[in-house]
Amino acid sequence: MKSGATSVDEGVARLAAFPVLDLGHTRVDLHRELRCGGPEVIYGAGKTANELVDIARALLEHHERLLVTRATPEGGAALARAFPRGRHHERSHCFVLDTPRAERDGYVLIVSAGTSDAPVAEEAVLTARFFGARVEELADVGVAGVHRLLAETERLRAADAIVVVAGMEGALPSVVGGLVDRPVIAVPTSVGYGASFGGLAALLAMLNSCAAGVTVVNIDNGFGAGVAAARIQQLAQVRK
Repeated sequence: MKSGATSVDEGVARLAAFPVLDLGHTRVDLHRELRCGGPEVIYGAGKTANELVDIARALLEHHERLLVTRATPEGGAALARAFPRGRHHERSHCFVLDTPRAERDGYVLIVSAGTSDAPVAEEAVLTARFFGARVEELADVGVAGVHRLLAETERLRAADAIVVVAGMEGALPSVVGGLVDRPVIAVPTSVGYGASFGGLAALLAMLNSCAAGVTVVNIDNGFGAGVAAARIQQLAQVRK
């Protein structure tokens, strides 16, 4: 409406419609991009390959891009066959079909403690990019060799938002939070030995961080962190 391409009446009608496409097994939200700035993202876990392809095809009839998270190997392979323009990222279990868009100024920095955290970090990277962020990565800078992180302090301080992905004892977000004045989104991962309790130790450590400005998403939730970081960057660019 602001650009004049859509009339006020048409805009109100679109907002009031709340269109949902019923596929029988799934009710697809076609209104998500209008409300939230990005199309519905498919959570692949628990869905059959045929269901994933059906949902993806329905979304692509109304949107130019697609993100599927937590796709099974069978589901990812089926999506790659059905939509060859897309790419199945096996490590993070994501499937992405996107169109080139102008990148924003500034960047989101995805920081990961170790190579074992890479699947969750990649999910955050792909998600933030899908939602329009320019993304840079800083990998394998955990606290066991904290000099690796300290050498990158300038990059940390230049980012609009920082996602920090770590398992084990989950200390890395506190260290990052003590170095910067930027929003830090902590992602605990399920990486670790027995007493890490599948990421619970890292989650509790991050929730108890003494560093100000650290917020925490759920265990292995790279997707949620990526969305939040992209939205923070969007607001940061509006204010510049």
